[in-house]
Amino acid sequence: MYRIYTLLARVALVLVYAPAALLRRLRRGVPLHLRDRLALRASRVEPSARPGWLHAVSVGEAIAAAPLLDGLRRLRPDLPLLVTTVTATGAGVVGERYAAVATHRFFPLDLPGAVRRFVDAVQPAFLVCMETELWPNLFRTLAARGVPVMIANGRISDRSYRRYRLIRPLMARVLGDVRVFAMQSAEDARRIIALGALPERVVVTGNIKSEPLPDASGSVDLWRRLLGLQQGRPVWVAGSTHRGEEEMILDAHQRALAECPNLMLVLAPRHPERADEVADLVAARGWPAVRRSALPRGRDPRAILVLDTVGELAPLYSVADVVFVGGSLVPTGGHNMLEAALRRKPVLMGPHTTNFREAATLLEATGAALVVRDGAELGRELTHLLADQELRQKLGEAGYEAVASRHGAVAETLELIVRFLLPEAPA
Repeated sequence: MYRIYTLLARVALVLVYAPAALLRRLRRGVPLHLRDRLALRASRVEPSARPGWLHAVSVGEAIAAAPLLDGLRRLRPDLPLLVTTVTATGAGVVGERYAAVATHRFFPLDLPGAVRRFVDAVQPAFLVCMETELWPNLFRTLAARGVPVMIANGRISDRSYRRYRLIRPLMARVLGDVRVFAMQSAEDARRIIALGALPERVVVTGNIKSEPLPDASGSVDLWRRLLGLQQGRPVWVAGSTHRGEEEMILDAHQRALAECPNLMLVLAPRHPERADEVADLVAARGWPAVRRSALPRGRDPRAILVLDTVGELAPLYSVADVVFVGGSLVPTGGHNMLEAALRRKPVLMGPHTTNFREAATLLEATGAALVVRDGAELGRELTHLLADQELRQKLGEAGYEAVASRHGAVAETLELIVRFLLPEAPA
């Protein structure tokens, strides 16, 4: 079974991964990092100690790992920490935010040789994979060396569940190499057990991304100054948008401007490399577009801000009067709406939220989020919310209270790490 998987992985490397990576290199100058992904220059993190290893595939997972890194640093200040990512944007977040507490490496391709070279060089004490990253060859290699593995903040989307069920015999063997599963919800726990995880190893801890935030009042003031916002000027943020959604968002903005002529829109494509494409869409409607990377500078007050940076969307929600969470008007499964709810913002979202079903259901059931089905509904609900400050506050508070009721995921996850993964401290 593993030989078949490895053969398919090598075919995918040649026919899919390599051409796609080369295309990104040629079009956008994205580095290949091929030597790193093949672990041809892997090295020790700390010569005298085995590191704790956290894997976060990209930006969202890297940001979510922050409280775990902080907790591990408090629990074991002597333990070196390693964070791996697949994407360069994820690497950028790790370098900017965690340079003082963790070392970054690119995650090895899940091929026997690359995995073996990486593990030989790094010699990890344990591995924590954020959000159900399942890698058969890596897990098998770690299990053979007695290195415990944990899935943290685990979730199984509808699409992933359908795919994994097709290869359940392999999945059962892969999941057998995982020491403990910290799953976001009861449904995620049910699915991972149905795929072959031992029930006694599965714990429902909740969603790490629903944890309380530090006081952000200073951040709000900084953002308002950076955006050049005058006191009382309304702002709405459309976050994590995908191709096909921006046109509907601009339609909604046009409608809302009729009732709220000084309204500002911040448009944040899910993939920052689409910033030029989104700016062109804005310009085609007759509005100036300014990129976040160009701030601060003087600009037309009618300008729409296009967020072309990484890791700034969630804090930017703090200045919004209304937030639309993208990936939900087109069938991509939605994105994290808890980030807006934690900042006490009313949430608008489309019907396609299968990747965040529990969060979407929670916010909708508590009256904290409104579901819209197209640009016309988005414009109508946006205009309604902008005209009613009391309603905005009611939705925002309802969302915060609903999410706050689920706090505790970080503490439970850290407790599992201590119980199942963390090595004894040196005497």
